[in-house]
Amino acid sequence: MSLQISILTPERPFWNGQAEEIILPTETGEMGVLKNHAPIITGLDVGAMLIRSNDDRQWRSYAIMGGFALVKQNVVTILANEAQSSENIDPEEAKNAFETAKTNLEKAEGVKEKVEANFAYKRAKARYQVVKALKKI
Repeated sequence: MSLQISILTPERPFWNGQAEEIILPTETGEMGVLKNHAPIITGLDVGAMLIRSNDDRQWRSYAIMGGFALVKQNVVTILANEAQSSENIDPEEAKNAFETAKTNLEKAEGVKEKVEANFAYKRAKARYQVVKALKKI
């Protein structure tokens, strides 16, 4: 028995499948889930999510743009604001967007501008982490 994982976004079901392990970007840090995990509901932060599949035991990476995760009886249901697979992200574009967002965050002045720049930075960082993770894995 393994984990049954469903990732849902407002537009469509994003991914369904079986996995051995999943690492989620939660509001309080990364959280790993293996089979027979205790039931939990957690908020998801903007970040990289990793899934180790049953088939080839390879890690797959996804950029998650916040949401919630429910873990119960070896079923993981993820309600994400947005999700993107590493295969659909151009590494060079992700790197450039990350560097631009980092510069914009450093230059931001005023509360509103800093909040918006921080959110753009977190999104760009998640996308860049996902393509970097693909190279490491």
